[in-house]
Amino acid sequence: MAMEELPYPSPTIREVPPIGQPFVGIPAYGCMPVAKEAAMFEAAQEQKRSSANRMLAAIFVIAAAATVGAVLAAAPVPAGKADPVHDLKLLSARMEKDRTGTTAIWLVDVDNKSNTYTYSSIQYETTYVGPDNAALLVNKGTIPFNLSPGEERNTQIRDVLYPAGTAWYKFRITGATPTVQ
Repeated sequence: MAMEELPYPSPTIREVPPIGQPFVGIPAYGCMPVAKEAAMFEAAQEQKRSSANRMLAAIFVIAAAATVGAVLAAAPVPAGKADPVHDLKLLSARMEKDRTGTTAIWLVDVDNKSNTYTYSSIQYETTYVGPDNAALLVNKGTIPFNLSPGEERNTQIRDVLYPAGTAWYKFRITGATPTVQ
């Protein structure tokens, strides 16, 4: 059958009105009145919006909980009481004399092994011992820098006049002021 033979409009083809004009159909042909059709689509869109809102709220709550958990996990909790003598490791302590050969100069390298404490005002003690293993001189002082958790620093300390008759000497850390990082 050629196109010319079809009656116009064909009973099997339903025309759709232009956008913006209401379509009033005949219920016998399966068409729904405009008000019922619009209400059906609005209810479906409202249901989609409320589902989307619930999904966004759930995502927000999960993200907020994850952020709070990360902040709490990142905040260091002191494992116990600060122990500067244990936490501050003396990596090296080398004694030299100044240009005149009279004053002891210590080159010290200190590492903070603590994960939670920053140490400041690090106290030390130098001991100069004679050939009979008797202490000739004991000096105490303070290293003025701060050591954050895991940090390593070195310094040069101008100590006392080098005692005559020194057989051996030592440097040790005796304390520090801790603060939670």
